[in-house]
Amino acid sequence: MRTLIKGGRIIDPANNVDAVADLLFEDGVIKEIGQGLDFAAANVIDASGMWVVPGLIDMHVHLRDPGFLHKETIATGSRAAVAGGFTTICAMPNTNPVTDSAAIVEYITTTAKREAVANVLPIGSITKGLEGKVLSDMVEMAGAGICAVSDDGKSVENPALFTASMECAKALSLPVLSHCEDARLTGKGQITSGAQADSLGLNGIPAESEEIVVARDIILAKLTGVHLHICHISTAGGIEHLKMARQRGQSVTAEVCPHHFALCDEDIKSRNANFKMSPPLRSKADVAAIKQALKDGLIDVIATDHAPHHVDDKNCEFEQAQNGVVGLETALPLCITELVETCILTPTELVAKLSINPAKILGIDKGTLSVGSCADITIIDPGVEYIIDKDKFHSLGKNTPFDGRKVRGKAVYTIVGGNIVVQEGKLIC
Repeated sequence: MRTLIKGGRIIDPANNVDAVADLLFEDGVIKEIGQGLDFAAANVIDASGMWVVPGLIDMHVHLRDPGFLHKETIATGSRAAVAGGFTTICAMPNTNPVTDSAAIVEYITTTAKREAVANVLPIGSITKGLEGKVLSDMVEMAGAGICAVSDDGKSVENPALFTASMECAKALSLPVLSHCEDARLTGKGQITSGAQADSLGLNGIPAESEEIVVARDIILAKLTGVHLHICHISTAGGIEHLKMARQRGQSVTAEVCPHHFALCDEDIKSRNANFKMSPPLRSKADVAAIKQALKDGLIDVIATDHAPHHVDDKNCEFEQAQNGVVGLETALPLCITELVETCILTPTELVAKLSINPAKILGIDKGTLSVGSCADITIIDPGVEYIIDKDKFHSLGKNTPFDGRKVRGKAVYTIVGGNIVVQEGKLIC
C-alpha cells in the first residue's frame, strides 16, 4: 500500500534537509519527497507540527536473549524499541551463551526475523565467554552477520590481546566498541566517588577508572588503525582524551547515554538501586562536560545502554543489586527535554546522533530518508508533555530512575521497512 506522510517537518541530516514537506513510501521503500504530493489511493498520515525523521538507531542494547529471558526477550525488547521510536537496535553479547560464535549470532538473527518488530543487529564478543583470555572467531561471526565487536561490560585488560583483536577487527572492517573501565580501580565501588557516596555510606568509583582506559584504548586504536567507538563516555577526563584524539584526526567516536546527561550523582538521594549503573552517575562537572561535548560534536551518538533486569535484581541491598537501567522508551523524550528544549542541540543535531551517525559507524545502509532507501521512519511529536510511567513500558524491565519524571516529546509513528508498527503512539504489532 502507498502511504503518504503529509505536512511534517522532514529532518534528514544525511541529506541536509530540514523543511516542511510530504513523503511517500510504498513496498518498503521511500518513493518521493516534495511539496504538495497528492495520491488519491494512498493511506495518509497527517504529520502537521511533527518531525519526520530517519528511523532511530540504538547501537547499545541488552536484549538478554539467549539465556536471561526473565529479564527481556528479542520480542519484548524490539517492542520497547519501536515504542521509543527506534527502528534498528544492536544487541550486546553478554548473553548466555555469550555471543562469541556464528551459532549464537545465527540464533539471534533467526529469532529476530521470526519475533522482532525492529531490525536487530548482533554484536560479537571480542573474547570467548567475555573472559578476556582468548579471542573469539571474528571471521566466523562476521560471516554470520555481526555489525561490531565488544566485550561489553568489561575492558580487555591484556593490551597485547586487545591489540590483536583490533587488528582482526580492522581487517574485517568492524568497529570496536569499548567499555572503558579499569576494574582494579573500580574495586568494590558502587557510585561515583565524592560527597554523595560518603553520605550514603557507599564505596566510591573514581573517574580515573574510566579515563585511564579511554586513553589506553585510543593509543592502541592509533597503533592498529581500527575504528574505536567508546561506549557510554561519562567523565570530563575521558572527553579530554577523546578531544585530543579527534584533533589528531584519529578514527575515534563516542556515545553518551541519556541518564548520564539527565542525572548526576547528587540525584541519588537514597539507596534506590534503580540509580545503580555502570558507569555510575557522575558529578555535575562531568554532566556539564558531556553537554558541551554533545554541543561541540565531540560525542557523535546517543545510545541507551538499555539494561533490563528482573525486579528481584534491583529490589535488594544496593551493594548486591545489578548495574543498569532500561532506556529504549525514555531516551527520546529525555533527549528532547534535556537537550533540545535547553538549546544544547538543534533538532537536526539530535536526529543525526540518533540516526545517520550510528549508521555510519556501523557501516549499515540506514539513517537516511533518501529516495530509494528503506522506509524506516519515525514521526515525533516534539511538543506533547507527559509523565514517564514505568508500568506502561513494553520492556519486561521496569528498572528506571525516571519513573514519575515530566518530559516532552514522543514517537507517535514508528515505521519499519514500510510496516507501521506504532500508530498514534500505540503499538499495533
